[in-house]
Amino acid sequence: MPRSLRNPRDPCDPPENARPRRVTQRGRNTCRMAQDALPNATWITCLACFLRTQAHQILFNNCRCRLLFQKLMEKTGVLILCAFGFWIFSMHVPSKMEVWQDDSIDSPLKSLRMYQEKVRHHSGEIQDLRGNMTQLIAKLQLMEAMSDEQKMAQKIMKMIQGDYIEKPDFALKSIGASIDFEQTSATYNYDKARSCWNWIRLWNYAQPPDVILEPNVTPGNCWAFSGDRGQVTIRMAQKVYLSNLTLQHIPKTISLSGNLDTAPKDFVIYGMEGSPKEEVFLGAFQFQPENIIQMFPLQNQPVRAFGAVKVKISSNWGNPRFTCLYRVRVHGSVTPPREQPAQSSYPERD
Repeated sequence: MPRSLRNPRDPCDPPENARPRRVTQRGRNTCRMAQDALPNATWITCLACFLRTQAHQILFNNCRCRLLFQKLMEKTGVLILCAFGFWIFSMHVPSKMEVWQDDSIDSPLKSLRMYQEKVRHHSGEIQDLRGNMTQLIAKLQLMEAMSDEQKMAQKIMKMIQGDYIEKPDFALKSIGASIDFEQTSATYNYDKARSCWNWIRLWNYAQPPDVILEPNVTPGNCWAFSGDRGQVTIRMAQKVYLSNLTLQHIPKTISLSGNLDTAPKDFVIYGMEGSPKEEVFLGAFQFQPENIIQMFPLQNQPVRAFGAVKVKISSNWGNPRFTCLYRVRVHGSVTPPREQPAQSSYPERD
C-alpha cells in the first residue's frame, strides 16, 4: 500500500497506554498481515484486534484473581477449623478442670480447715492450762511464804463454817429482836418483785427489814432500800452493853449480777435509849465487800446499856438504785464489862 493513502495514525495501531508489550507487538504483526493480505481492510479490523487484545488482558487478570481467591479460601478454612477446635476445647476443658478441682483442691482444703479447728481448740486448752498453772504457782508461792502456824490456822478456818463468829448475837429474831419501823427506811419497791393479776397486787417478793435478823444468807434473801442512803433500827430483847457489830454480805462468786455494787460502804452506828430516843454515837466504819463477814469494834463504848441500835448507811459500792443488807449482828454483854464475874479455871461442884 502506498504511503500517501495511509493516515498519519494507523487505526490498527494499539492505544498508547497499552501495558503488555508482547500483546502490542502481536497486534501490530496481525495488522501488518491483514494489511498485506487485505489491502482494503477498514477500521473494523483494527477494532477487532483491539478487542482481542483486551480480552487477553481480562483473562490474564481473572486467572490471577482466581488464584488469590483459592489461597484466601484455604486460609479462611484453616482459621475456621482452628476456631471450631478452640470452641470444643473450651467447652470440655472446664468440666474436667472442675472435676480436678473437686478431687485435688477441695480435699486438701477440708483437711486444712480441720487442722485449723483442732489447732484453735488445742490452743484454747493450752491457754486454760496456763491460767491454771499460773494460779497453782501463785498458791504454792503463797503457801511457801506462810508459816506453819498460818497454814494450820487456814486449815482450821476451812473446816469451820464461813460465817462462824464466836460471839453472842443479840440481834437474832429467834431470841426476840425486832425492827423499829418508825426509825427504819422504806423498803425498795422493785417492779419485778411483785405478783399481780388484772392490775391487782397479790403479793410482793421483796423481803421485809427483819430478814437481816435471820442467819439465812442466800442470794436475794436481803432487805433493800432505795438509793445509797438509808437506816435501820434494831430493838433488842434486853438491854446490852455493846462492844462490836458485824455486817455480812454474799460473796461475789455466788452473786447473780457478778458484782457487789449493792453492798453498803460507809455507815455510822448509834446506841438508842430512853422514851424520847437518845442517839449516842458509837463509831463510823467502812464495809469491804471482799470480806463477806466483817466485825467492827465500837470506837465509843460508854458504860451504859442500850435497848436499840441504829445503823445509818451513807453510801454503797456503786449501785444508784438500791442498797442491800443481808445480816446485821450486835455483840456485847448483859452485865457491865467491869462487873463481869471472874471465870474460874476449875469447874464448879454441886
